[in-house]
Amino acid sequence: MATNFRWKGVDIPPVTKNIIIINVILWIATILFKQRGIIDLNDYLSLHFWLGSKFHVHQLLTYMFMHDSSGFDTGITHIFFNMFSLWMFGSLLERVMGVKRYLIFYLFCGIGAGLVQELVWHISDGGITEDYIMIVNESGNVVDQVLRSDFFNMLVTVGASGAVFGILLAFAVLFPNVPIYIMFVPIPIKAKWAVIGFAIMELFFGVTSVMSGVAHFAHLGGMLFAFILLLYWKNKGLFFYRKS
Repeated sequence: MATNFRWKGVDIPPVTKNIIIINVILWIATILFKQRGIIDLNDYLSLHFWLGSKFHVHQLLTYMFMHDSSGFDTGITHIFFNMFSLWMFGSLLERVMGVKRYLIFYLFCGIGAGLVQELVWHISDGGITEDYIMIVNESGNVVDQVLRSDFFNMLVTVGASGAVFGILLAFAVLFPNVPIYIMFVPIPIKAKWAVIGFAIMELFFGVTSVMSGVAHFAHLGGMLFAFILLLYWKNKGLFFYRKS
């Protein structure tokens, strides 16, 4: 049995603990290396569009350990809420699923989210054939033009959100009636209704391009792949299996 990490009286199981540590270390390293002109880890570890020259297959794994590296003050919100959600929901799931199964689940959801994001990019931008792409602002005014290849390299996503949304769905499936509190909502909501609400909002934001800087379809992809794997495990009789 692995010894849990104790932090201020809170036990954090090993996989969740190590995922948080890796994310924080990579976030800090990416910012510091970029500021000092050493290397931009985003070029190698963030998920790029597969038609761009900067895409590598390993990015489907590494991107989920990267976060907004524009600066400590601007990126802290992104990584904080992802890691807070991971700690709050992932810790319990790891104890229910067991270490190995939980790790497989987390990586499966994250990779699935990345694949869905690649598909969305391909559907929306993969058919571009012009040599130069016009960049417009929210008002529809052209602000720049870039080469097609350079434009594809601008399609990048980072973050653990896809995997975390998969964890949220699993939590709602395993503990559907557990009340949870959501920021700015004054009353507790049952997990199943909260996650359904999240899914509807992500779909709405994705279709309408509201908050276009967020990978909404990747979030939905994480939930979709979580559902697929949970259904597979249930059919195999492994849903609550844990080897001690």
